[in-house]
Amino acid sequence: MLGLCRDCCRVAEAMGPRCPDCGGTRLVHHRSLTRLTIAHIDCDAFYASIEKRDRPELQSKPVIVGGGVRGVVSAACYVARIYGVRSAMPMFKALKACPDAVVIKPDFTKYLAASRQIRALMQELTPLVQPLSIDEAVLDLAGTEALHGAPPAAMLARFALDVERRVGVTVSIGLAANRLMGKVAAGREKPRGFTVIDAEEAPVLLAPEPVRLLPGIGVAFAKRLEVLGITRLGQLQALSEMDALRKLGDDGLSAVRRARGEDPRPIDPAQGTKSISAETTFDQDLTDARDLERHLFRLCEKLAKRLKAQGFAAAGVVLKLKTATFVTLTRTSRLPSPTALPDRLFVEARSMLTKEATGAAFRLIGIGAQPLAPGETADLGDLADRAAPRLAAAQAAIDTLRGRFGDTVIKRGRLLG
Repeated sequence: MLGLCRDCCRVAEAMGPRCPDCGGTRLVHHRSLTRLTIAHIDCDAFYASIEKRDRPELQSKPVIVGGGVRGVVSAACYVARIYGVRSAMPMFKALKACPDAVVIKPDFTKYLAASRQIRALMQELTPLVQPLSIDEAVLDLAGTEALHGAPPAAMLARFALDVERRVGVTVSIGLAANRLMGKVAAGREKPRGFTVIDAEEAPVLLAPEPVRLLPGIGVAFAKRLEVLGITRLGQLQALSEMDALRKLGDDGLSAVRRARGEDPRPIDPAQGTKSISAETTFDQDLTDARDLERHLFRLCEKLAKRLKAQGFAAAGVVLKLKTATFVTLTRTSRLPSPTALPDRLFVEARSMLTKEATGAAFRLIGIGAQPLAPGETADLGDLADRAAPRLAAAQAAIDTLRGRFGDTVIKRGRLLG
């Protein structure tokens, strides 16, 4: 059986417990090691890892990236996870589980810079890179062996070492026959994992797993399956496609195929980021519309900054509100033309907020851009909108000053009071 040394990237037959070249023990053995070309790459506890990179004294400490007593965990390092801390957990629960954790406010500018470094290293492997999030992507390395002089598995091992050396964080890699199994593989041995799964073994490996392992099977669909007595993927695999279609509709047919490890989706670099957003949880519930608007404008400024940093514009706006009783409201609106201006994002979002802020108490507000448009299409103006270029130039001047002297050098009047 073929083996790969993850320390020196050698691929050879019948490797023993140590690499014959470097003596390394981080070995991967698999019958399909050199035949598979689809890779899922996932950074390990990305935000927390970057914070530990920049503050080495925190290496052995539990670190939580998040903010506010009523906020949620954006990321937790693996030390904090030992205590039960997980992403999206309310901060008060996280701190109750791990009271000694070091809590750090997110710095998305820093995280985005690291993400771009990693993305550039991916594109040295193949042009077929489809980003899934700031810290996750899927790659198709078919046909690259002649270019690199090494099989995809060896190049992926070299990539992981390059990320550690150049960026200072670690990644986990899943090498498989398709996107679905690549994602499953990448999650099996985190952190710093490298898992290989071929098409033949996929159904056997998936069979004992809970149905929620599959992306796309949420709480509601899992309950529908449970009513049918299906809680494990093996039970879902056993359904005929006709039974799946009859009992669960088109969703059931797709779920049965995915439960068997089948996934026909191609890697499409054009299908990258689908939305960009910003949100905040209040320290106390808010009912006053003016208070909500101040938070909303601050988020619009943050969203505009993120859009420009990633080369996008908003073609539509999504308003998110969460009530004091944890009911989530989502409202959407299409824009007449793409924008990356906080004022225009705010005007559109405020019109939706006004209809909802009628005295109810809210604990969270968020703003998102979806769908996205290319950044170069933003705020061009036309005969019906002559103000857009002037507003864009004014905002560019504000952004330049803030870039040089900090975000507090200019404060907008909407945020006073």
